[in-house]
Amino acid sequence: MKKQRIVVIGSGFGGLGAAARLAASGHQVTLLEQLDELGGRGYVFEQDGFKFDAGPTIITAPWMFDDIWGKFGKRREDYVEFVKCGPFYRIFDSDHVPFDYNDDEMFILSEIDKRNPEDKRNYLNFVAMAKKIFEKGFVELADKPFLTIADMLRVAPDLIRLQSYKSVYQMAATYVQDDFLRQVFSFHPLLVGGNPFDTTSIYSMIHYLEREWGVWYAMGGTGALVDAFRRLLEEHGVDIQVNAQVERIDVAAGSDGKPRATGVTLADGCTFAADVVVSNADVAHTYTKMIDPAFRKRMTDARFQRTRYAMSLVVIYFGTKKRYAQEGKLAHHNILLGPRYKGLLDDIFHNKGKLADDFSLYLHMPTITDPTIAPAGHESFYVLSPVPNLKSGISWEAHAQPYRDAIMQHLENHYLPDLQANLVTERFVDPRYFADRLHAAQGSAFSVEPILTQSAWFRPHNRSEDIPNLYLVGAGTHPGAGLPGVLSSSTIAENLINAAS
Repeated sequence: MKKQRIVVIGSGFGGLGAAARLAASGHQVTLLEQLDELGGRGYVFEQDGFKFDAGPTIITAPWMFDDIWGKFGKRREDYVEFVKCGPFYRIFDSDHVPFDYNDDEMFILSEIDKRNPEDKRNYLNFVAMAKKIFEKGFVELADKPFLTIADMLRVAPDLIRLQSYKSVYQMAATYVQDDFLRQVFSFHPLLVGGNPFDTTSIYSMIHYLEREWGVWYAMGGTGALVDAFRRLLEEHGVDIQVNAQVERIDVAAGSDGKPRATGVTLADGCTFAADVVVSNADVAHTYTKMIDPAFRKRMTDARFQRTRYAMSLVVIYFGTKKRYAQEGKLAHHNILLGPRYKGLLDDIFHNKGKLADDFSLYLHMPTITDPTIAPAGHESFYVLSPVPNLKSGISWEAHAQPYRDAIMQHLENHYLPDLQANLVTERFVDPRYFADRLHAAQGSAFSVEPILTQSAWFRPHNRSEDIPNLYLVGAGTHPGAGLPGVLSSSTIAENLINAAS
C-alpha cells in the first residue's frame, strides 16, 4: 500500500476518526480546523468556571472509540474515561410524569406496566423487529459504502422485508398502543436530525443499539474525548493546525483527464499539497463553496438547493449556584415532551415559517455524573429545543429573546424551582450559530435530513462522485449523523483510501 499525503478538513468526530485511522495506516496526515480548538460541532465553551459541550453528549457505541485506539496498540481508557448512564434517559410526559429506560428489559417492562400493561408484550415484539433492523442496518451495512446503484439494489430486498418504507413512528405504532409510549420508542431520529414521522424505520435500530452497547458519558465532558483524540494524533505524527480555514480544495485534471484534488488553499493564502483530501466540513459547503463548479458535474449547486436539510436547534447553556441534583427529580439525560408530538414536528420540519409557541426539550445535566465540569457547589446544564432551520425565514433577531425566556420559565415552573434567581452564567445559540460559525447549509444542526430518499446510495457518497481522490466523512454523508454514524463514515473512508493506494 502506497503511503500518501492526506489533508483532513475539519475536526468533528468524523474528521478525528478519519485522521486517526489514516495515521494508523501509515499515511502522512494533516488535520486542518477553522476554529481555535478541535472538535467542530463537538467544540467546548468555557465560561465562568463552567465547561459546556457544544456538540454530542451521548456515546452509544464505545467500542468504536476503543477500536481506533487499538489500531495504535493503545487503550482508550488510558486517555479518557467513559461512565455508563443510568437511566439512559428520563422522559417526562406533558404532565411532567417521568418514564425511565435503560438496557434492563425487566426494568423497562416495569415502567411500561405503569402506563399500559398490554404494551409489555407489544414492546417485546417491537424490540424483536428493532434487533433485525439493527443487525442488517448497522452491523452489516453501516461501515459499507454505497457508491453505485448496484450497491443499493443489492440490499433493497432486505430493506423492503424490514419495512423501511415505514417511518420510525409508524414502526413503533405498529406494535405499541399507548400514545406516550409510542413517543418514547420513536423519538430517537431527533438525536440525528430526523423527524420520526418522516425518517425511514431503519433508524428504529438506534433503540436496539442503545440496548446492545449502552449510553455512556465521557468524564470531563465530550471535550475530554476531543482532547484525548488530540493527544493520540499528536503522539503519532499528525500535523494539527487550528485557525486554519480552508478556502478552496484545489483541483486539476489528472493524467487520465479526470479531475483530481491536489491539495487545499487556506483563507490566508497558505497551501497544503495532498494526494488525497478528506472533508469533514459540511457537505453542502464542501461542494458549493470549496470546489470550482467546473469540476462538479454531479454535485452541482442545484442538487444541494433541492436537498432537504435537518432541523436546527436553540441551545441554552447555563450554570446555577444551586445543586438541583440533590432534589432527585432529574437524571443526566432528560427529555421533556410537550402537549403536541406530530403537530410540533410538522412545525419544526416542514418549514412553514412558524416558530411554535410550545416545545419539547432535551435537558442535559452532566454534573449529576461529573461535578468537575462546574465550580464546586454549582450545577451545569444545557437545554436544547429543536427548531426549524433557516429555510423557514424565521427572524431570530426578533424571536431569540422571547423564545429563551419561554423555555427558561417553563423549566422554572416545572423542573428547576427558582432557576432564574440561581443563574450565574448563561450562553445562547440558535440557527445562526450553525450557519455562520460552522458553515452548515440552512443552519441545519445535523446536515442532510435522514429520509429514505436521502439515505445510503441517495446520500452524498463517501467518495466524491466528481473527484475520485476526495472523500467525505461526517453527518452529511453515509451513513449519517450521530457518533456511530460519523465514526462509521471514517471507517469507510479509511478502507476506500487504502484500497485505492
